[in-house]
Amino acid sequence: MTQRILVVEDNDLNRKLFCDVLQASGFDVEPVADGGMAIERARSFVPNLVIMDIQLQDISGLDLIAGMKNDVALCDIPVLAVTAYAGKGDEERIRQVGAEGYLAKPVSIVPFMNAVKGLLDRSAAPAPLPLHA
Repeated sequence: MTQRILVVEDNDLNRKLFCDVLQASGFDVEPVADGGMAIERARSFVPNLVIMDIQLQDISGLDLIAGMKNDVALCDIPVLAVTAYAGKGDEERIRQVGAEGYLAKPVSIVPFMNAVKGLLDRSAAPAPLPLHA
């Protein structure tokens, strides 16, 4: 089954680049330009991964990540946060709201795909079996 990735990015060029690279790698991709539609689209598309821009025009990507992580239907979907404003403490703050991955823009293709595949592999891995005493 093809893995599905929701790309939440309000910059047209970045959104197209992310989507083109992911589609060329065989993923089913759903682009979202309007952050206000991200959670609704995630519920209908049911992605295996969300790529989330942090600096959206209409809403904070941090708020969207927190909203997803507080939603029973979406909380287990890993999030790869991308931001152009990578400052001291930003990665920690982004991970605190629930993002499992983080990349600073400009994003290079190889690190981007490594992060995507790493998060998908980690989320698809079976849970470890409990040890019996």
